[in-house]
Amino acid sequence: MARLRGFLWLLAGLIVAFLAAIVAYLTLSRASEMASGQVTIEGANRPVVVVTQRVQVRTVLSADLVTTLDLPVEAIPDDAATEIADVIGKLTMVELYPGEVVLAPRLIDPNVVSGDGRVAVALAEDQVLMAVPATDLLSSVAVLKPGDQVDILVSMPFPNAESLGSASGESVEEKTELVTYILLQNITVAALPGAETAQAGDAKAAGKPTTPPQALLVTLSPQNALILKYALDAGAIQDVVLRAPGADQEWSTEPIDVDYIIDAYQIPVQ
Repeated sequence: MARLRGFLWLLAGLIVAFLAAIVAYLTLSRASEMASGQVTIEGANRPVVVVTQRVQVRTVLSADLVTTLDLPVEAIPDDAATEIADVIGKLTMVELYPGEVVLAPRLIDPNVVSGDGRVAVALAEDQVLMAVPATDLLSSVAVLKPGDQVDILVSMPFPNAESLGSASGESVEEKTELVTYILLQNITVAALPGAETAQAGDAKAAGKPTTPPQALLVTLSPQNALILKYALDAGAIQDVVLRAPGADQEWSTEPIDVDYIIDAYQIPVQ
């Protein structure tokens, strides 16, 4: 009887050891698969970028068109964008619908030059693409990105009242004075040829400024393109100002000349 009891205890010990070995093996295998990304945790969520409204093909994504949404890991498609900063300024290759997850392969960087030397830009049928010299300070410090909305300010010399002649038609010496005003409002930056942005993981680029663009490619109506060309041909001093995301209102401003400055700041003139 004692010998039978000992045999049963030995058998029970072997069974427990065998089960413990199986549990340990399964635990280690699952841990290894999770570490290699082969297994996802049920119920875990991760943020992804989705569009908030219908987006037409060849649209430059802006901050008001996208948001982040937490989805179960197992429901997230491959190549899904997870950071809004990664999609802002990118051009859509397909039409997107509200709530659709943004996939990186469906976007293109407008600054990427193709083999024929052209860049991808968003251009409507009633618009033309125009290159503007990147001579303004905002462009030179590499602040602008494709998709930004900007206003173009210019300073130009205009004939003053005295140089226009009197009512009697007698000639007077031509005199000009500088006038500063907003030439065009709410213009879209389509691309920035020549601009280079340092990658976050590039150790060599850490602390170094990005390369400013050689020009600004902007989309305009044909009439506005003519207005801008006239100002540039007339020697206007150009500056670009950046609008806040989603700010598309028309500004109401007054042209600035020397008389405006004198009156506004009560500058004594003898």
